[in-house]
Amino acid sequence: MANTNDGLASARARGRVGGRRPRLTADQSALAQRLYDEREKTVQQIADMSGVPRSMVYGHLNKAKTVPRQPKKTKVTKP
Repeated sequence: MANTNDGLASARARGRVGGRRPRLTADQSALAQRLYDEREKTVQQIADMSGVPRSMVYGHLNKAKTVPRQPKKTKVTKP
């Protein structure tokens, strides 16, 4: 574990960054956030526009400022 962390620290010092590249660019992520906040599109529609899975759109949404959508209210009638 120590050797791994030493190697990662050494790579960072040389300007290397580990991990995968994000599938959505910063502009795409900002657009997805705006469309979601303004309730113009559903998450599935945003995902289809960006060409990514729905779960990835959720991963790019700002969790601190995003308000979860409320389910539609349905009338319950008792017979």
